[in-house]
Amino acid sequence: MANLHIGTCSWKYDSWRGFVYSDDPKINYLKEYSEKYNSVEIDQWFWSLFANKKVILPNPKVVEAYNLSVPNNFKFTIKMPNSISLTHFYSKKKSDPLIPNPNFFSQELTEQTLANIKSFGSKTGPLMFQFEYLNKQKMKSQFDFQILAGEFIEKLPTEYNYAFEIRNPNYLNKSYFEFLNENDLTHVFLEGYYMPSIVDTYKKFEEYINGTVVIRLHGPNRKGIEEKTGGNWSEIVEPKDEAINKISEMIINLLSKEVDVYLNVNNHYEGCAPKTIEKFKKLLNGN
Repeated sequence: MANLHIGTCSWKYDSWRGFVYSDDPKINYLKEYSEKYNSVEIDQWFWSLFANKKVILPNPKVVEAYNLSVPNNFKFTIKMPNSISLTHFYSKKKSDPLIPNPNFFSQELTEQTLANIKSFGSKTGPLMFQFEYLNKQKMKSQFDFQILAGEFIEKLPTEYNYAFEIRNPNYLNKSYFEFLNENDLTHVFLEGYYMPSIVDTYKKFEEYINGTVVIRLHGPNRKGIEEKTGGNWSEIVEPKDEAINKISEMIINLLSKEVDVYLNVNNHYEGCAPKTIEKFKKLLNGN
């Protein structure tokens, strides 16, 4: 039987007190969170590569603290460090020259990251490599990307579930999904930004989807919803009921095909990730 893991993107939000968290001033956010949800996305370790070329990887002591805060059946979906997935350093201006990231697809950094998160053990869910939009200056072609990615994945330990999230809509084609299957990679369906509807993408490439998928729900306008909420993520401010109905149907279909699903909901999707999750739970339970 396929498993459904539902959680939020990150978890430490004081504006969730009262319906996710207690008012305990010494609160262990993750412990209380795990009493309500069976998975969470760790976003903080993605921010790893800095302009001074300094690389920061997960701290094993923090990993162990997280591990001890949750039950044995809990799952962490982890955004892998961008020191591994960025082709070039971030530029402040579009006119700045592109400086290649020497750690792009670094086996050494990846294996060090895996060593640092080892204490998660069976609680380790998909390890997500998030790639920014790759223009021709950063990556000559989709073919070149797949060659480099295939060589990288081939050398990594096989006991983990590696997942790819791309930001190039034009990469979502038969060649790409065949590449994922050939390399035992999980597809990350990203809803939001400038990416196409995940439901439409799923319908188009359903035959290639098996094993596990990650669904990450983000909104189309991060800055706009931040202005609406003012940083208070306790209410839904941009309801997306029609999309949620369709995504729920997609999830039900995936589960019927014995595909494990990780649903990661961001506050930026509707304004309050926990309340978006309640909508999904009602629909998935047939209410």
